[in-house]
Amino acid sequence: TGNCKLVVLLCPSAPWLKAEASECTLTDLTADVLVCPLRPVERFRDMSPEEVTDLFQAAQRVGTVVEKHFQGTSLTFSMQDGPEAGQTVKHVHIHVLPRKAGDFHRNDSIYDAMCWCEEKEMISV
Repeated sequence: TGNCKLVVLLCPSAPWLKAEASECTLTDLTADVLVCPLRPVERFRDMSPEEVTDLFQAAQRVGTVVEKHFQGTSLTFSMQDGPEAGQTVKHVHIHVLPRKAGDFHRNDSIYDAMCWCEEKEMISV
């Protein structure tokens, strides 16, 4: 919808790129890109419907760029919502990862290899 501000975070150096949902620009990509709302929101359930829409629309656009940049053939979108789900940073975010055939022997091994950014990298903007 374009009214919510989103942040695109590149791991592991974690520079913040502020962008309107309709204007996500990525440079110096790494293999794990995070998309998150600018407003600090700990749990997915606490996001407004507009924020959810903007978050997923931004993740879709970011995914298109990431897949093309890394010459992937597929994408993994991942969100851990709550500590028992593996959430280590108290800020909703979606991991966007490019995939290729045979990149992992066991497909779900990607979750073990993901770049889990440290809380210090998820600084308040």
